[in-house]
Amino acid sequence: MYWVWMLIVSLIAGIIFGPLARLVLPGKQNISLGWTILGGGIGAFIGGLIAKALGVKDTSGPDWTQYLIQIVCAVIVVAIIAGYQGRSRTSAA
Repeated sequence: MYWVWMLIVSLIAGIIFGPLARLVLPGKQNISLGWTILGGGIGAFIGGLIAKALGVKDTSGPDWTQYLIQIVCAVIVVAIIAGYQGRSRTSAA
């Protein structure tokens, strides 16, 4: 049940972390809002797993370290998606 809850929370976090990741990335990303949110959700999920493995998830109050790890992971995932989307669109032309 923990994994299902973590997936749901990660997708909701993707709504916030995906656009934040696009703001952090330099240049224009030619990806849709859906891919941005999905990439943010995947990054949030991976970041949550990393935070849990590092033990920073079990703190009292807001988990700022966990959020930072999740945002960094969301930036990486959105950058990978943007790079793939940009390359596939230019190679198809």
